[in-house]
Amino acid sequence: MEMKRVVVTGLGALTPIGNNVNDYWQGLISGVSGSDFITLFDASQAKTKFACEVKGFDCNQFFDRKEARKYDRFAQFGIVAADQAITDANFDFDVLDKDRAGVIWASGIGGIITFEEEVINFAKGDGSLKFNPFFIPKMIADICAGHISIKYDLRGPNFATVSACASSAHAIADAFMHIKYGKANMIVCGGSEAAISHSGVGGFSSMHAISQRNDDPKTASRPFDKDRDGFVLGEGAGALILEEMEHALARGAKIYGEIGGTGLTADAYHMTASHPEGRGAMNAMRLAMQEAGFDLDDVQHINTHGTSTPIGDISEPKAIVSLFGDKAKNININSTKSMTGHLLGAAGAIEAIATILAINNSLVPPTINHFTDDPEIPNLNFTFNKAQERKITGALTNTFGFGGHNACIAIKKFVK
Repeated sequence: MEMKRVVVTGLGALTPIGNNVNDYWQGLISGVSGSDFITLFDASQAKTKFACEVKGFDCNQFFDRKEARKYDRFAQFGIVAADQAITDANFDFDVLDKDRAGVIWASGIGGIITFEEEVINFAKGDGSLKFNPFFIPKMIADICAGHISIKYDLRGPNFATVSACASSAHAIADAFMHIKYGKANMIVCGGSEAAISHSGVGGFSSMHAISQRNDDPKTASRPFDKDRDGFVLGEGAGALILEEMEHALARGAKIYGEIGGTGLTADAYHMTASHPEGRGAMNAMRLAMQEAGFDLDDVQHINTHGTSTPIGDISEPKAIVSLFGDKAKNININSTKSMTGHLLGAAGAIEAIATILAINNSLVPPTINHFTDDPEIPNLNFTFNKAQERKITGALTNTFGFGGHNACIAIKKFVK
């Protein structure tokens, strides 16, 4: 069976540092922090009072009031980002074979805001089971994939991937495999998340997973810094159009890059902590490189998971050194979460977009908020505090999730 080549022909992003792809990229290369005090709810009693919110988002600019009521915030984000990517890809929908065009969309949590609101309303009531008729379809994690497919009449593969913070990387991987094996010509993939709520912030806070640097929110996300104290919760969405190469070339599509391979593994170690030596992460990178045909010298850039947690920020660099050995020092490594915060199930998508743009612009965004080296972390080029010019022909982007889920996407500069 002939394997198909898979290229990226459209991008969409709604992030804490930019509400479209261009603004997102400018924020990344300028080292902008998206972290600030929470406005979405009263966080005055919370241990953590800040997050990376999407700024200036008004759902009424995109949906009429009746329609908006049917969508949780995470689905609103996803539909908007998907619209951007589809517009960017410039399809002629009159000739597109919609039976071979699909949507694979991710969310780690789904409609947690809807769930929280409905349970609070029930608790305040008289005990009768009175719930909003849209409660279930607003809450379930797969609904955004359904909404996007309905809007554009895309009748190919349609489902959601849920693997905590690796969710949208798994969506990209599944889309890649469906196209590679000839099951589809085009797939809208990515993920969205909106968990900045009482229960979202409170839940992660109770786990001691998020930073409590309330005196300095802008610098709270400190990947690979000695004084890191947890991640900063983010929200938003990222969308990619993956397309079979010949299909894209035949319609004269703009091509951003090529998905070369994927690596999907499990730590099989702990419910929330990564393997201390990065065993699963190393295997995921190795498998993605193997499928992409990369040698060790073919990778110039790695966008790490890099969440700013005490354990994870040690294990991932160890995994990189385990795989690349001395060559690891030649790679520009970064964590864009230092700017966007951690978008949970949407992280893999926006970070894949950042990696693609780094390849296209020969520029690696920085890891901001670095003040003090951590002697426990291998001495690598983490692209601290300032973007660095770098010609990139091959790159990896890593995303890991609670439960020990690991996903790595290998991305190539496109050469016909």
